[in-house]
Amino acid sequence: MKRNHFKSVLSAIVLCLAAHPATMFAAPEPPTSILIQQDDVGQSRRNAITRAVSQCSPAIVGINVTETRTQVYRDPFEGFFSDPFFDQFFGNRSRGYARDYEVRSLGSGFLISKDGYIVTNDHVAGGATKIVVTLTDGSKHDAKIVGTDVVTDVTVLKIEGTGFPFLKLSNSDDIAVGEWAIAFGNPFGLFDNNAKPTVTVGVVSNYGVSFTQPADDGQVRVYRNMIQTDAAISSGNSGGPLVNSNGEVIGVNTVIYSTANSSRGSGSIGIGFAIPINRVKRIVERLKGGGSIDRDFWTGMKLEQISEKMKKYFQLETSEGVLVYQVTADSPADQAGIEPGDVIIAIDGAPTTRDEDVELAILDGEVNQKLSVKVLRGQQQKALTLTLKKRPRSGGVRN
Repeated sequence: MKRNHFKSVLSAIVLCLAAHPATMFAAPEPPTSILIQQDDVGQSRRNAITRAVSQCSPAIVGINVTETRTQVYRDPFEGFFSDPFFDQFFGNRSRGYARDYEVRSLGSGFLISKDGYIVTNDHVAGGATKIVVTLTDGSKHDAKIVGTDVVTDVTVLKIEGTGFPFLKLSNSDDIAVGEWAIAFGNPFGLFDNNAKPTVTVGVVSNYGVSFTQPADDGQVRVYRNMIQTDAAISSGNSGGPLVNSNGEVIGVNTVIYSTANSSRGSGSIGIGFAIPINRVKRIVERLKGGGSIDRDFWTGMKLEQISEKMKKYFQLETSEGVLVYQVTADSPADQAGIEPGDVIIAIDGAPTTRDEDVELAILDGEVNQKLSVKVLRGQQQKALTLTLKKRPRSGGVRN
């Protein structure tokens, strides 16, 4: 009886396999909603990346810059001819002389409005005496500087005309590490060859990276909350946009790490940084409204990372924070109540564990801005308000 029952069950299984041979042991189909949500990048030659490139390319510009610089020369024989008697024969060679010369460079930029406003970097065009912008239709336009800010490394240019293509600016606070990133620009002047931008693709590698770099005029550039990408960025890409797969600008390509010894050979090693577009938008509005941001302030205090020597001298119980070791009388720091021996542990709520944290917070300020400074004095924490006041023009104050 049992044997006959087993045969019946086996026969039923064989019949099922014969009727549905491909689906009997196949994995279940994913839900339709999951299939719809799959990224179309890589599914065909025409995808989100190619659509973004086609959409953005017309608004990318190449920038050719001419800058006039002054070189001061000293005569090697000035010790022999520093006499009024010899000046009648040799002129003022004993005092040296200055010569103006032109420096030409190039970079990238992008249109942000149909009436010709362009965003680029200060280190691309901020000091220019002549700027020529090339569009993707091959036309060339003289551009003027609307405003520039050395600290944030943002410059706004303007060309005459209307009806220009322009890019949509995204919300850089919403970017995700790992999402697609597309860099546009003019590396090594290739834009001049055919009036088309170079496109490279990667991902957002990191976000919120902050650091400082010296500028040519002695100021310091403050790069806050930078977007890191492995999309190839090379010399000449500065000022171009970094966009997402929707074709929206998330940042301005600005800084690369390179093994090159000069800017002419600066190529990508997969580590580039872009200024987040939300930061750029705030600066652009300020520059369009007034042309500049007044950052000529001083604090009147000198800082140092806490060393064992300083820790012992000021009898500190911690190595965390940044030490104030000098305060100028009647300076903004003095008026705020900051004293030598105070340890700055936070500015505007952001912890300051190294001296660069303080630089990032203060150097990004402007005249009359108020900063909330938390200091550790002995065993007590004190909340103070530091007002960044205009730098005095006498006495050689530089802090």
